[in-house]
Amino acid sequence: MDGPEGSTGQPGPADRSHRSSVSSVGAREVQLKPKHQPYKLGRQWQELLLRFTDASDDDVAMDEPSLQFRRNVFFPKRRELQIHDKEVLRLLYEEAKGNVLAARYPCDVEDCEALGALVCRVQLGPYQPGQPTACTLREKLDSFLPAHLCKRSHGLFAAFRGRGAKAGTGEQGLLNAYRRVQEVASSDGEREASLSPHYRAYLLKCHELPFYGCAFFHGEIDKPAQGFLHRGGRKPVSVAISLDGVHVIDCREKHVLLGLRFQELSWDHTSPEEEESVLWLEFDGDNEGTPVNKLLKIYSKQAELMSSLIEYCIELSQAAEPAASQEAGPTSASGSSPPPHQRPQLRRQGSVVCSRIQHLSTIDYVEEGETIKRVKPKRTTSFFSRQLSLGQGSYTVVQAADSLEQG
Repeated sequence: MDGPEGSTGQPGPADRSHRSSVSSVGAREVQLKPKHQPYKLGRQWQELLLRFTDASDDDVAMDEPSLQFRRNVFFPKRRELQIHDKEVLRLLYEEAKGNVLAARYPCDVEDCEALGALVCRVQLGPYQPGQPTACTLREKLDSFLPAHLCKRSHGLFAAFRGRGAKAGTGEQGLLNAYRRVQEVASSDGEREASLSPHYRAYLLKCHELPFYGCAFFHGEIDKPAQGFLHRGGRKPVSVAISLDGVHVIDCREKHVLLGLRFQELSWDHTSPEEEESVLWLEFDGDNEGTPVNKLLKIYSKQAELMSSLIEYCIELSQAAEPAASQEAGPTSASGSSPPPHQRPQLRRQGSVVCSRIQHLSTIDYVEEGETIKRVKPKRTTSFFSRQLSLGQGSYTVVQAADSLEQG
């Protein structure tokens, strides 16, 4: 089960890119604060599972935590670019690779192939013509690409296909990308030293993903009503929260359902005492051309942790703004200062990192006086009192229109 690494921890020294976390097979992940003692937390592990997971009593009783080394959720990507220690780069690379291969970081095929090619370079060395071939890559394709992109043939069909059959698109695309990996000359001639540029290249590619370095939580959302009987049900999602914003990821389809910066949302949560634990995300949208508020309901026992992490990330982002402007340095004599590093945006049509709001079942409403009107309502203010006022955000108030029909 995915969980909240970094959900309640405070940031340590600015140069610490990693921090310990406690996790277990089938259980949640909890990033430790500097003051935490792993032994004491391990003694409380069953209490944490009962409070923040849906695991059965038998699973909780049998579960054993393990201490792991993970990327610090609060470590900025811009600071990561300043790291030169090859062992630290290797650790960051290994964790990012694990998240890509597990489809925890959804990627388009082109990006998976580019990342897989760098893994080939690290594991197999520089590309040599004819070695490897697409067919030989197929044997361990899941070492380079996420499992859902490894289209392997089994059984009778595989026997008819034979060894000399044409390679699949996954391995052929991976091989083509492997050929294009640029080599960097090593100063001391050591093979391990020459891997650092490829570790860095892998991380830079991952930086293009809007959810890189997030804390992950498990939850469920309502499916849109379908069919004559309007049967919906729920679908499992991962909620990824970072210093940049919140992303809701479809666990089965391996794509983003909703991506919001903190300037674009309001949020709140309901506790188990009130009703089922729920994280509410509110954002701007439209209903048949009419501006409305949209509410997404995320069912999760970790709603309280997610809400706390959102609030803390906003506080860190606000505190980091003055520091970032100072790091940029004074304006040059020509009147311009060097631009800060910006993450490239993925703009492919139909990209897995783009929001799919049409696949969400949301509550559309506006507020009229003291009453909330659902669907085609007149919005005057936010449903929540908790929202980010950080500069000129894109979350705006829409004035009520008398001609709107009430739902």
